[in-house]
Amino acid sequence: MKTLLNIICSKKVKYSLILIILLGIYIFISAISYVTAVSSDLENSIFRLHVIANSDSEEDQNLKYIVRDNLIKYMNDISANAENKEEAIKIAKEHTDDFYKIAKQTIINNGYDYDVNVEIGNFTFPTKTYGDISIPAGYYDALRVKIGEANGQNWWCVMFPPLCFVNVSSGIVPDESKKVLEDELSSEEYSLISERDSNEIKFKFKLIELLQNTNILTAKK
Repeated sequence: MKTLLNIICSKKVKYSLILIILLGIYIFISAISYVTAVSSDLENSIFRLHVIANSDSEEDQNLKYIVRDNLIKYMNDISANAENKEEAIKIAKEHTDDFYKIAKQTIINNGYDYDVNVEIGNFTFPTKTYGDISIPAGYYDALRVKIGEANGQNWWCVMFPPLCFVNVSSGIVPDESKKVLEDELSSEEYSLISERDSNEIKFKFKLIELLQNTNILTAKK
C-alpha cells in the first residue's frame, strides 16, 4: 500500500511539474508576443533624431546642442504637414543634403572644422522620456548625425511626431503630437507610453524594457 501511495504521489508531483513548466512556457511566449506587437507598432509610428558629439568636452557638447536645435527647427519647418512617419522619412530623405549643409555650416559658424556624417537608417535606442511621454528601448528609424569623431555623448529625440524639446525634463508634449501617437497606436499601447500611475502599466513597460535590453527580441530591420 505504501509503495502504491508513493507511486501515486510521484506521478502527481511529475504531472504538477509538467503543468508548471508548460504554464511557464505559455506565459513566456505570451509575453514575447505582447512585447513584439507593442514594440513593432511603436517602431512603425516614430521617426527619431540621434546626434553624437565629437567628444565629451564642454565645448563639443555645447556644439552638439546648437547643431541639434538648428536641425530640429529645419525638420519642423519642412515636415509641418506630414501626417505619418513614412511621409516624415520621405521628406527627410529628400532633404538629406540640406541637413548636412545645416549641420556643417553650424559647426563652421561656431569656429570648428569638424566633418559631419548624416544618414537615415534603423538604429537601436535606449528607453527615453520626453516630457510626459516615455518611449521604450528598441530599434527605430532615425536621422543620425555624427559630428567629427563622434566619440561624445548621444542626444536623442523624436522628430515625428515632434517631441523634441530644448529642455525635455520640464517639457510637456504638445496635444497635437499626442494626438498623432494616439491615432497610430492602440489604446493599450498609448497607455503604456503616456500613463505612469497604474501598477499594471508600469509592469508591462518594465517587461518591454527587460526583453528589449536583454536582446531576447531581435527585431532590427
